Amino acid sequence: MNPIELKELRSLWERTKTKYSARDGRMNKVLAVRQGRMRDVFPALFPEGPFDSGIVGNMVDIAARDLSEVIAPLPSFNCSSSSSVSDSARDFAEKRTKIVNGYILHSDVQRQMYTAADRYVTYGFTIGMVEIDDDARLPRIHFLDSRGAYPIFDRWGCLSAVFFSFFKTRDELIASYPDKISLFQKSVPGSGSDLVEVLRYHSALEDVIFLPGREGAILSSIPNPIGECLAEWIQRPGVDDESHGQFDDVLAVQVAKARFALLSLEAAQKAVQAPIVLPPDAQELALGPDAVIRTSNGQQVRRVPIEVPQSAFAQQGILDAELRNGSRYPEARGGNIDGSVVTGRGVQALMSGFDTQVRTAQAMFATGFANLVRKALMVDELVWGEESKTVRGNANGTPYEIRYRPMKDIKGDYTCDVQYGLMAGLDPNRALVFGLQARGDKLISRDFLRSQMPFALDAMEEESKVDIEEMRDALKQAVAGYAQAIPVLAQAGQDPGDILSRLSQIIIGRQKGRSIEDVVAEAFAPEEPAAPSGAEPPGAEPGLEGSLEEGMSPEGAALSGLNDGTGLMQGVASGQAGMAPGGRPDMQTLLASLSGSGRPNLQAGVTRRLPI
Repeated sequence: MNPIELKELRSLWERTKTKYSARDGRMNKVLAVRQGRMRDVFPALFPEGPFDSGIVGNMVDIAARDLSEVIAPLPSFNCSSSSSVSDSARDFAEKRTKIVNGYILHSDVQRQMYTAADRYVTYGFTIGMVEIDDDARLPRIHFLDSRGAYPIFDRWGCLSAVFFSFFKTRDELIASYPDKISLFQKSVPGSGSDLVEVLRYHSALEDVIFLPGREGAILSSIPNPIGECLAEWIQRPGVDDESHGQFDDVLAVQVAKARFALLSLEAAQKAVQAPIVLPPDAQELALGPDAVIRTSNGQQVRRVPIEVPQSAFAQQGILDAELRNGSRYPEARGGNIDGSVVTGRGVQALMSGFDTQVRTAQAMFATGFANLVRKALMVDELVWGEESKTVRGNANGTPYEIRYRPMKDIKGDYTCDVQYGLMAGLDPNRALVFGLQARGDKLISRDFLRSQMPFALDAMEEESKVDIEEMRDALKQAVAGYAQAIPVLAQAGQDPGDILSRLSQIIIGRQKGRSIEDVVAEAFAPEEPAAPSGAEPPGAEPGLEGSLEEGMSPEGAALSGLNDGTGLMQGVASGQAGMAPGGRPDMQTLLASLSGSGRPNLQAGVTRRLPI
């Protein structure tokens, strides 16, 4: 299929722009109200002067900012493997996970998400774009302005092409495209500060930047490397195919509220400046502080009262409630909580509508991010497949740097699991208790719980770290159990010097900063067998001398105080080496429980015990 011609492109642009003219009108109105330019939307309601934009809090702007800040935190990105048992498959998936997180860090997606989430709430949609960063040799995920975006969908509702309209000065265009200066002189006459409309067109075939005005001119045209539109349309669910912002239907309520505030201010001003009524015997009117009016009827000296009906103040309360209901912004978000803070049930009821909005937005963004990451992996492999590159990222607060080759390390697998977490809507205490309860009842696995935590987590790398920690703890328990044999050996009349020497070697190695596994392996390294000496000493029993290690007793003659089955001291169960009898902690006891009301009760107590 041949690339689209400029004439066809301009015709398609005009038809698409006309189709979305009503949507553009709604977007311009809500932007004007959020910026405080209410007179631009309803000019007849506001007078010219300092109060042409209202004097009350802009609830539309407050609600949009608050909701977008809750939606903005990024999900976790994990590339799963087809086989969770194979080490090679797990390593392959873990490396792709680090590559994807490197894309996210390189693109600075977290900073962009606050604006993208705001546009999603305000306009009803936002657009993500995978762009080719030739300088860094990496794909870059970029969220574009919703204003001026015009999509073209196929019959399945998938984005097949999109237009982006924006304005640049003539000087900026010449600086960006110096090789096209002849086109600007022909198609864009005027001064250097004149604004010129520029269009970007992205489809499965090509990416074009052109000027739609006058005779038109193509500034750039490159073929699409993946055969799929590189943009991703993230739209708020609605009753029809058009995008509707959350505040489209409450703009009039916000404007009416602002108008009522102006009328109240005007009433107060007129009440203060109302005429003064004097009795007939008052001949002079003195004004100013400490003024004196001479009259025998002082009770009649007053200003003319201006009656403001109480229904006006009641109407302001009705408008405020209607604005909150229409924008689905609960009163509890402002700190005015009319519910039980003991059980949390009243607060949960007040916040339920807000939580459902957050979960819905997260579901839309999760799908959008999965598609954006898939396209970014495709671009990386198909554009720079044979290049060896370095990507940097951050896993669990630890920076990492890996070297990879897209053709080898991506290898046609573009899948990525994007999860906001099952517990994303819960506060940290409830999320932790809920996860531990489900894990304790074996409803979920450790891997699933890690992937659902309400913070960024590399599940595979974290599992590897936990395994290492558990093995180190087991090694420490083994060393502690070895040390507990010292008093038993001393009571049996044997020399514990070898044990003390090895323990001292371990302590010295740890003081030098070496890892526990290295110092233990060195301390317990097997000794080279001694050369045979020929004749045995007189009185020695044949075969007995070389069969026993130092500090050990012959088979069937266990040392007093040791358990024959575990080799530990009496009263110490397996896995409790180094602990008090029964495995009781000797320094700190952590208690995690639930109160009778269902709230998590997390507290810590320190206990010290001394032998009597």
